Amino acid sequence: MTACCSRPAAPPKPKPNTAVWLAGTLAFVAVWFLAYGQLRGAADAVTALLPLEPGSHGADAVAFFVYDTPKVLMLLTLVVFAMGIVRSFFSVERTRALLAGRREGFGNVAAASLGIVTPFCSCSAVPLFIGFVSAGVPLGVTFSFLIAAPMVNEVALGLLFALVGWKVALIYLVFGLGVAIVSGWVIGRLHLEHWLQDWVRDVRAGAIELPVENVTVVDRIRAGIEAVVDIVGKVWPWIIAGIAAGAFIHGWVPVDLIASIMGREAWWSVPAAVVLGIPMYSNAAGIIAVVEALIAKGAALGTVLAFMMSVIALSLPEIIILRKVLTNRLIAVFIAVVGLGILAVSFLFNALFV
Repeated sequence: MTACCSRPAAPPKPKPNTAVWLAGTLAFVAVWFLAYGQLRGAADAVTALLPLEPGSHGADAVAFFVYDTPKVLMLLTLVVFAMGIVRSFFSVERTRALLAGRREGFGNVAAASLGIVTPFCSCSAVPLFIGFVSAGVPLGVTFSFLIAAPMVNEVALGLLFALVGWKVALIYLVFGLGVAIVSGWVIGRLHLEHWLQDWVRDVRAGAIELPVENVTVVDRIRAGIEAVVDIVGKVWPWIIAGIAAGAFIHGWVPVDLIASIMGREAWWSVPAAVVLGIPMYSNAAGIIAVVEALIAKGAALGTVLAFMMSVIALSLPEIIILRKVLTNRLIAVFIAVVGLGILAVSFLFNALFV
């Protein structure tokens, strides 16, 4: 009776066709480049339809916004999709395993380098910090990773490369990694593990077992799509807000004012930019448009990068999150060391690139 009433087993799901997924991906990339090449003309046409006097502050601001909004969102989509595929080769467990047991120096370099390509930002600071400490990762090495991951991430580099040029992107990469590596090494040399919160120090390392993965090409493409839906879906309001701020700066903020605040001749402009950036909150993608507008207005590039680094690496929300695992003294050391690193590279940059 049981045998005759039992339901037949469901047929196995058909495997996705790899060739179809690859063809669809190539078609998406081709359409992206075709549309991207038409943005300038489309933006000019839209701006021309508006009742604005050509060359006015309003016209300049609107033209900046109409052109940069689709440009930055399209660039972000492509960069996030590509890095989502790259990220499919990493996991929290694998990252912990790569960093665990690394000595300071080499460990700081490895941790900062991993921060560029791994899918972690300041929002993930608490669980990552606990996971790294429990895996036996040295405190300074952990800080190198946590500084590099949000500040020198692939989105910031990709957008800087596309919007400002490869030289700025390369310099930002080198200086950002330098801040992360040196800051983490200094914190590690200070041996401040006893300034962790008590419950974090009580966590003991456990064995790390990497899952056996059989990830296909289709899985990696899906990871890229999921990254776009997740990341772009969350940050697009910040992108538009950043572009709006950049449009206002581009259209209405006087050049003389920008030059006086962020110019090379004003020695106090770099620390002022760092102090101004700390209470602000934005991700790397959201602040790029502001950076682009400030540079176009004549601000010193090193000072602008100091502002960008402080917004991303020393934001107030990140500090509030880290308060759950760090004592106030360790947070103060973290801010001081990273802030001094940002100041040093920014002053150096302004001195070298006059």
